[in-house]
Amino acid sequence: MPKDYSLVGENAVRAVDEGLADGAWFMPPIDPDRLTALQRRSNGRALAELLLWLGAVVGLAILAVGLWPSLWSVPVLVLYAGLYGGAADARWHEMGHNTAFRTPWLNDAVYYLSSFMMWREPTLWRWSHDRHHTDTIVAGRDLEIAFKRPTTRSDLLKTFAGFGGFALLKRIWLHAGGGRDPEAAEFIPEQEWAKVRREAQLFVMILVLVCALCLAVRSALPLLLVGLPSVYGLWMGVFFGVTQHAGLQENVLDHRLNTRTIYMNPVFRFLYLNMNYHIEHHMFPTVPYYNLPALHEEIKHYLPTPLPNTLAAYRELLGAMGQQRVDESFELDRPVPAVPEAARRQISIAGNGPVVTVEGDRVHISTVGLDVGRARRVDVGDRSFALFRLGPQDYVLTDGFCTHGQAHLAEGAVIDCAVVECPKHNGRFDIRSGDPLRRPVNVPLAIHSVEVARDHRSVSFALAQR
Repeated sequence: MPKDYSLVGENAVRAVDEGLADGAWFMPPIDPDRLTALQRRSNGRALAELLLWLGAVVGLAILAVGLWPSLWSVPVLVLYAGLYGGAADARWHEMGHNTAFRTPWLNDAVYYLSSFMMWREPTLWRWSHDRHHTDTIVAGRDLEIAFKRPTTRSDLLKTFAGFGGFALLKRIWLHAGGGRDPEAAEFIPEQEWAKVRREAQLFVMILVLVCALCLAVRSALPLLLVGLPSVYGLWMGVFFGVTQHAGLQENVLDHRLNTRTIYMNPVFRFLYLNMNYHIEHHMFPTVPYYNLPALHEEIKHYLPTPLPNTLAAYRELLGAMGQQRVDESFELDRPVPAVPEAARRQISIAGNGPVVTVEGDRVHISTVGLDVGRARRVDVGDRSFALFRLGPQDYVLTDGFCTHGQAHLAEGAVIDCAVVECPKHNGRFDIRSGDPLRRPVNVPLAIHSVEVARDHRSVSFALAQR
């Protein structure tokens, strides 16, 4: 019997009972200054690569129109669709994380464009991907487990052929009519469903207009350029996407065991936006794609040996999938370097050293070495806080952990000395008010009043009883 991956089945309950839901994931040590540098976003690199991709898409479309209806248009349309409905996957992914561009609206604009190109409802998939990062490859929790056990050869061929696109269209039609997919209802908040319906209706309206244009010009070409590439162009997205997790372990809280890093050539890395560094991305989703190679160099000593190329990855994953057709429980057991527990979170500063002193109910925190735009973890007993320095003498103290899950905000990205981004799923808070600014967080962050010492070398706050 096929394994139950449904978000409303028995494995969903089991994942919660076994502590796999919103678990505490392994994190390797990394120098905090280096991580801060790697988290910085820039418009230049992302814009140049975006224009190159869109230019290729438009150029191939023009060429296909010029060659239509000759047979020469067929290979051009196949390549066009690969860039349209396949390479758009990586753009959708990075813009969904809001890390590619420094300017937020640029991320959102490209995200909505690539969402339509992939037939992925924008709001639904934002929440789905947040869940994927929170509970990566946990059966019953992760909707984005694309290759379920056992995956037959027929299943794999259907996926490459784009059959999954029709399943997405069916769900769009359901939501456009006001219905709700039961699995999506497990993670999309009630207040978001009106937006989900509007987006689905917009997608349907665009597709209807394209079909009408086909009838008007008595040609299938408009639909081959807009709409159908989301089906027959999926092959490129699947070609890269299958390498991420297929054949590896499920229900573990260590990305080194369920995710691959592969060395790829520059062309593949451009099409895939460096997502071949996939372990690194899952561990530090606040790092933009163009900094992932540098991140890899920082932490590679704590990771499994990367596969040397894409061919090696396919040999590994196809072999594992073949074994799983015989024995569903089979999974690749890759050796990982041992990392002492004490070294795992170098970025955090514990509360048992000179950084923190406690006098009665008053806690004093050293500010020495804490630069503007940075945060420091403060642990006092079983409680944890994050101290942010927003100006020369401007400090804010918050609860340490994200209100959505087990991730410490001192390890997140501080943006413009105003916003902190969760290091687990890119949720955002206003540092001064604690207000949630970006999904999936919706519970405010507690703020604690601090006093700055006269010598400006420490701040203090009252440790209130919970």
